[in-house]
Parts: sequence; structure tokens; C-alpha cells
Amino acid sequence: MRPSERKSPAIADRGYVTAEAALVIPALVLFAALLVWALMAAAAQIRCVDAARAGARAAARSEPAGAVLAAARQAAPPGAEVEVERSGDLWRVRVAAPAPGPAGLPVRIGARAVALAEDSVGPPP
Repeated sequence: MRPSERKSPAIADRGYVTAEAALVIPALVLFAALLVWALMAAAAQIRCVDAARAGARAAARSEPAGAVLAAARQAAPPGAEVEVERSGDLWRVRVAAPAPGPAGLPVRIGARAVALAEDSVGPPP
């Protein structure tokens, strides 16, 4: 076999790089999209926690119900549902919102916060 008849490694591997790229690039794009969605969901979860805390603090200070809901909704992500209830000496606030991203995903995020009502605390000894 003459040296001119041997196939060089570059000619023998021609096409493999294209095939590998065709498989790897969509997987990388999907992975990046999932990472972005996870970061957006984490940010929305933090906003739900902040909203529940803000509502519980406002309720514990004996603010009117409208002010409590406004404080919680202002900190909550868009489309969030806020529930406030008193159970004995405790105020409970629950915030739930749909996860950001495609509307078809049935994922919901939320948080709860509890605060002791100030009117239940007696005078200092």
C-alpha cells in the first residue's frame, strides 16, 4: 500500500464532529434552560417567604386586614394568593404562587409564616 493510498485520520473522522455537535448542543441548551428556570423558581420562592413574613409582622402589629394583605401582596410574586388567619394568639399567613415559566407546568411554590399577636402579650413584669 502506497502512502498516498492510506487515509489520513482527518479524512477518516470527517463527519463525526458534526454528528456529535448535533447531539450535544441541544442537550446543553436544554440544560441551560432548566438552570434558568430553577433560578427563577428559587427567586419566586424567596419572594413568597418574604411576603409571608411581611404579612405576619403586619398582622402581629394589629394592623387592619387590608393593610396586612397589601403588605403581603406587595412583596409576593405576580399571581400569588395570600391567606391570613388567626388561631388563638398566633397569626398565620400563607402565600402561594404559580412557578414562573411555561403556563402548562402544574408547579406551585409557597411559604407560610406565623407571628405572635402583640395584643396577647401581657405587660412587662
